[in-house]
Amino acid sequence: MPTPTPPTAPPAHAATPDDAPGPDGPAGAGAAGSLERVIAVQVKNHRLSQGMSAAELAVRTGLSKAMVSKIESASTSSSLTTLQRLADGLDLPVTALFQGADTEREAAFTKAGQGSVTVRSGTRHGHEYRLLGDLKRHATPIEPTLVTLTSASDVFPQFQHPGTEFIYMLEGRMVYGHGSYEYELAPGDSLVFEGEGPHGPLRLIELPIRFLAVTAH
Repeated sequence: MPTPTPPTAPPAHAATPDDAPGPDGPAGAGAAGSLERVIAVQVKNHRLSQGMSAAELAVRTGLSKAMVSKIESASTSSSLTTLQRLADGLDLPVTALFQGADTEREAAFTKAGQGSVTVRSGTRHGHEYRLLGDLKRHATPIEPTLVTLTSASDVFPQFQHPGTEFIYMLEGRMVYGHGSYEYELAPGDSLVFEGEGPHGPLRLIELPIRFLAVTAH
């Protein structure tokens, strides 16, 4: 009578969908993307802050320790199911694992005394308009401008434009008109108004005058 063949012992670690090769080959074979790096940092930081080992997190999540290591080294992409397991194991909302994933934002930095000088209707009257930067991609752009008035000319341009304008007085004194109203501005004074109405300096009381004008279109 033939001797029965003993059953084959199961492997020490059976492959799971989380450990299975991805479209780029084995997990970790492809270059890690920025999202994977963000998730890696968040998982590891939260795990360490709770004094938890990778093995403990593996037990909590039902993932293998090897898979946890791959996630923390950003060498694999995680499915939504895996991310939910990690969040549950760390007692976090799943959104916490994505913090820092979308941090690139447009900015405009202008050193003191710099900024592009723009030509406007008041330029020929001794007025300087220095644009301090703008955001090209912003849905509702703002235009910060440093205005310097050095001439006592009696001719002052009146502006009208869509949007809202904010003025903050830095130096000197002047009377600023908006519509049928007049406002005397000294250093530290500010004025917010609708740009559609005619506005602009009416009288320069103390020169030189400098104020910050921020227009939101």
